[in-house]
Amino acid sequence: MKTTLVCSGGLDSVSLAHVLANQGDLSRLVSFDYGQRHTKELDFAAACATRLGVPHHVIDLRSVGATLTGSALTDDLDVPDGHYEEETMKVTVVPNRNAIMLTIAYGIAAANKDDAVATAVHGGDHFIYPDCRPDFTDAFDAMQRAALDGYAEVALHVPFVHRAKADIVTEGARVNTPFDQTWSCYKGGDLHCGRCGTCVERREAFDLAGVPDPTLYADPEFWRQAVERKQA
Repeated sequence: MKTTLVCSGGLDSVSLAHVLANQGDLSRLVSFDYGQRHTKELDFAAACATRLGVPHHVIDLRSVGATLTGSALTDDLDVPDGHYEEETMKVTVVPNRNAIMLTIAYGIAAANKDDAVATAVHGGDHFIYPDCRPDFTDAFDAMQRAALDGYAEVALHVPFVHRAKADIVTEGARVNTPFDQTWSCYKGGDLHCGRCGTCVERREAFDLAGVPDPTLYADPEFWRQAVERKQA
């Protein structure tokens, strides 16, 4: 199954890239520059494409991202510290981000006669991001089948949509994903900050999966406090 993968350069999408490549299904990577403050993630996506020997399409959506105001990922707003499931993390939502990106990825897949578009959305994303939930991915798949009816048959592949991030770490480790060659931190500094929602979730996932985390964090112990607050 020739598959176009939406790849941010993060742990989830790079792990899925390696899973698909291991299966012989990876056709290409598609990444998006939407003006995100952590644009360095695109370097990790490029490195993944080179490592796996597939084309890498980088789509410039900076003008679109500039109009999707109100997100800490694109505006001059502080990225909050804490667990991914805290209410404050909703400031990291970029409206319709996945819907926009997947629409373009479908067009690229159809133009290249690929069979599927894959994205690594997972169960841990559901609380914050509506365009990561099963209701969205099911509806989006149906919409795109209608949009391409008679021209191409492209399916949506979301193997982690009902699974936890720890499962992604487990699957990534199984196919020798170089986790140190992925980027999660929304703050985009020299090191992963260890305090933002994506850093906390990343560190927690490695712990739950029982897989050593090779990531260097500016604050490597903050995640424990954040998890304890969530559980309290």
